[in-house]
Amino acid sequence: MSTKADTGPDYKKTLNLPKTSFPMKANLVQNEPASQKRWDKAGLYARLLEQRAGRERYVFHDGPPYANGSIHMGHMLNKCLKDFVVRTRLMEGLDCPFVPGWDCHGLPIEHRVMQDLGKSGKLDKIAALEDGARRMAIRRECHAYASKQVKHQSKQMQRLLTLGDYADPYLTMTPAYEGATIEVFASLVEKGLVYRQLKAVHWSIANETALADAELEYQEREDISVYVDFEAEDASAVYDAFGLSEDDRPDQSPTFMIWTTTPWTLPANLAIAVHESFEYALVRVDGNVSILAKELIETVCKLGKVDDPEILATTTGEKLAGLRYKHPFVDSPDWSHLPDAAMRHAETDGIYRVVIADYVTLEDGTGLVHTAPGHGSEDYMTGLREKLPVYCPVRADGTYDDSTPEFLRGVNIWDANEQITEHIRASGHLFHDHRFLHSYPHDWRSKTPVIFRATEQWFIGVDEAFDGGGSLRERAFEVTDSARSGSVEFMPEWGRNRMRGMLESRPDWCISRQRSWGLPIPAFYTPDDQTLLNTDTVRAVAKRFREAGSDAWFTEDPATLLQHWDNPDNIDLSTLRKGHDIFDVWFESGSSWNSVMRERSDGADYPIDLYLEGSDQHRGWFQLSMLPALGMTGRAPYERILTHGFIVDKDGKKMSKSGGNALDVDELVQQFGADVCRWWVATTSYENDIRVDLEFFKTAGEAYRKVRNTLRFMLSNLSDVDAGAPNDTPAPESIDAWALGELDALSELVREAYRGCHFARAAQAIYNFANDTMSATYLAAVKDRLYCDRPDSLRRRRTQRTLFTIADALSRLIAPILPHTADEAYRALRNIEPKEGETCVHLDEFLPPTGATPHDGWEHVMTLRDAALKALEDVRASGEIDNPLDAGMVVPNAGGALGAFDPVDLADLLGVSRVQLDADAEVPRVLDLKDEPRCERSWKRDGTVSQRSDGGMLSDRDAEAVGVA
Repeated sequence: MSTKADTGPDYKKTLNLPKTSFPMKANLVQNEPASQKRWDKAGLYARLLEQRAGRERYVFHDGPPYANGSIHMGHMLNKCLKDFVVRTRLMEGLDCPFVPGWDCHGLPIEHRVMQDLGKSGKLDKIAALEDGARRMAIRRECHAYASKQVKHQSKQMQRLLTLGDYADPYLTMTPAYEGATIEVFASLVEKGLVYRQLKAVHWSIANETALADAELEYQEREDISVYVDFEAEDASAVYDAFGLSEDDRPDQSPTFMIWTTTPWTLPANLAIAVHESFEYALVRVDGNVSILAKELIETVCKLGKVDDPEILATTTGEKLAGLRYKHPFVDSPDWSHLPDAAMRHAETDGIYRVVIADYVTLEDGTGLVHTAPGHGSEDYMTGLREKLPVYCPVRADGTYDDSTPEFLRGVNIWDANEQITEHIRASGHLFHDHRFLHSYPHDWRSKTPVIFRATEQWFIGVDEAFDGGGSLRERAFEVTDSARSGSVEFMPEWGRNRMRGMLESRPDWCISRQRSWGLPIPAFYTPDDQTLLNTDTVRAVAKRFREAGSDAWFTEDPATLLQHWDNPDNIDLSTLRKGHDIFDVWFESGSSWNSVMRERSDGADYPIDLYLEGSDQHRGWFQLSMLPALGMTGRAPYERILTHGFIVDKDGKKMSKSGGNALDVDELVQQFGADVCRWWVATTSYENDIRVDLEFFKTAGEAYRKVRNTLRFMLSNLSDVDAGAPNDTPAPESIDAWALGELDALSELVREAYRGCHFARAAQAIYNFANDTMSATYLAAVKDRLYCDRPDSLRRRRTQRTLFTIADALSRLIAPILPHTADEAYRALRNIEPKEGETCVHLDEFLPPTGATPHDGWEHVMTLRDAALKALEDVRASGEIDNPLDAGMVVPNAGGALGAFDPVDLADLLGVSRVQLDADAEVPRVLDLKDEPRCERSWKRDGTVSQRSDGGMLSDRDAEAVGVA
């Protein structure tokens, strides 16, 4: 636009210049909290639920984050994705309540509290209390800490502009939740799926508790690998097994050579396992006659730097079964300290013999596997089959008990690795040792190595058939079978095989822990150590927990806890003692489908439509929700699982504070604003691991500003239009009809992407529409008429109403991703005063299709536009023409294809002063109009420019707008 020199008319004031309350600079950091405050004051969430009540319901459930510390980038990704789901469903008009939750019990909180108590000097005082009082003191501290963390994280999540019932979230430590969780346990007890048994489980020495598979992480660790000779008890029996005649038999006792990477477990050795079909050799090596797998002789001798081993004879593993040996440093085990569960079904005279096991391989070692039933999962199963004691001489703190040889008593097992190695070296039983690095399971919280250790624990059996059907494992396979109608849907699909693989290999679920801060397992014990735990007693405790919370377990006597039990056998409740085990926190969070969704809806919200969590939850929350649900209800708790990857740095490395590469969520929000952070989340391909860097948020900010500026341009040209005026559908050949057609296409694409949780697809479509379809094409084309047409001209009003529809629709389409910006634009469009709290885009729904029917020729027009703009750019590059309005364009019109279109629309679309249609032209051609008169108001050279009554040079259109002849 331009004005005449000082001597002529000044047309600037006659232009329809942009005007809007929607600023170019978003100031998100300052303005978003104001929006949040206004929404809270207006009761937005409650109003939404009231509006959507009775509509089709979409059931979505929040997997509870752990109430410990500030949220991290993984939380931001997860919570924003969940919020996109909630808001898109609500904008579709569905009833989609969302209850955020927190996992409040467990070791990490207790560990942190104990550290804080130690620093404050309170720990010694607490330790001096009697057991019940001590546990309650710790629980009170843990409850206070968890409550504080919930409030802190809730504030952070709300600052991300997430929508939900933050006024009434679910917490796993509330009485109602605890009671409902115990009722899930009661159902599993009723099905016969719960049992107590001494079993080798993953054990954290640092925290003195059993760990679930989901609580393990694998790290590199250096250990000692040892090859140990176990002397045969009966040499003749061994030589018989190899078929050696009396004359061919060596005059020394043969040995069974085993290999282990855990020398500390050797005191608990009770058997040696071989594979029945492997070929084993009797080998003269390094002065001994040893037995090992024939296939591994060369490898073993190379490690021991032994040349020319001599094979005396071979046989199969089957012939070795039953042969006996002597332990290298244990004369006779002391079973006196073992609990009854360790000796139940055991035959102590069956120890120190060779047994068959199909897990023996020839990948490494010697083909003979050292077996300690108290310290290994496979060892344990072999021990049960062979009726061996479940012998575990390692105490909870990782030191040996008094059943071991004197040189090991009280020694820490990690120190014992070296000591045992040196002991068997000195006794001549060590063939070879070396240090090596390997991947080893660690406690995910303490980051310390875990061990297998036999303890009495509570289990849920995954292979027990019940209710006349299959086991939990079998049922889990059924509901995740893609070939089965109605099976769980996985997104992405690879999650199905991932979960099924984990289900296939998972052991029985150890649900007990030995800590204070958790939901107690409601087991009572009689004076003769019999367990009292049945469906009725568990349900009675569940009812009491609903009334008084789980602290009652520590403050009330058994009679009070069982006041709702009818006690059919008249047991003297005063003689009972309470167990000290608590539930694995995964059982608590894994019961949320019952403790939250069924509990709050009287069962209506079951099964749940969608679970959405990180890929680690295939072995965690996804799986550990499914198993109890299958046991209690007979079906999976969810219809669909959506999995996202992990946040990693720009180089693909895991993010962590200790690694120095973590981004702080609070700092990101403070620097960029929540809407920009949410835009970044929306644009990620979340199916796999997500790389992140500060620069990525800067890029997201630039994209956000382009969307915002597009909205601002539209809003700024609507200040004089009546929002309530009828919006007649524009003629098909008008550029406004084309724009509305593009809007309808966008709306269909975005809404379909939202429904499928393809948020990156939706965000990209919105960005392209704002940046290309609108800014670069439509808005560039209609800018002249908006600024220069008479304010109330039909053409300008038609375009304004089109802009209103597009701005209205776009503000709704971006609302799930950019809640503040969407509401700001929505309210600016309606000229709402800042303090007015009733009007809100989030109370509205996506707009239906506009009904516009663009002319079929618009596709041809846009193709011609591309060619014409290329021709114009070539001319500008040559320097012949600088300003596009100094140019006209001749465009091909073969067969009159463009006859229906207004040449003025076409000229505006190309950004030139006028367009000529030429039936004989083959390609667009630029006309130089610099010698023709130029309008001093619009700069156009449209062929109608002449001097007007006020002395200015104006086009016919501009003269009418100014009101001069």
